[in-house]
Amino acid sequence: MTTEIRRASEWTIHGERVVDDTRRAVLSIADVELPDGVRFEQYVLRLPRAAVVVVLDDDERVLMMWRHRFILGKWVWELPGGYLDPDEDPADCAAREVEEETGWRPRTMQQLVSFQPAVGTIDQDNLVFLGRGADPTGAAPDINETAKIGWVPLAEAKDRMLRGEIVGAGSVAGILATLLAKAGGEF
Repeated sequence: MTTEIRRASEWTIHGERVVDDTRRAVLSIADVELPDGVRFEQYVLRLPRAAVVVVLDDDERVLMMWRHRFILGKWVWELPGGYLDPDEDPADCAAREVEEETGWRPRTMQQLVSFQPAVGTIDQDNLVFLGRGADPTGAAPDINETAKIGWVPLAEAKDRMLRGEIVGAGSVAGILATLLAKAGGEF
């Protein structure tokens, strides 16, 4: 793509003011102008990087958490994951999150893909990892994270997405990336 085309569609940022700045999020409003001259304010949410993990056992079942999401007002299946601490290795974070949230420790960790959950509003790099095999740590799953832990057959995951049981961007991206890797022989 040429520089002229790229610049022709680029928005102009006239300024950005912070509305709220917390430990894990910065909410701001940007004063932006479209290439056709229309000017408006756009909310921007800046979040730390996050890791999401697809842990597969030897029977190709995915380790998932059944949890209530108050914003949606519903119960859903999700992959374990969370924010990276400053200067934390992403693979270490991914393994730590699985262990803290589920009581299982992945044996291996391989990065599959990264994605942005909502590029028009949110600035957050999400790293999806594939963990092969897992060992129980003896620790109970975090009661603040999940009501129960389950091993969902990978073959059923697509149907669960279609039924609205798996809806989170990280969980959907992780499962789809795993299915693509499997279909492409990169498994």
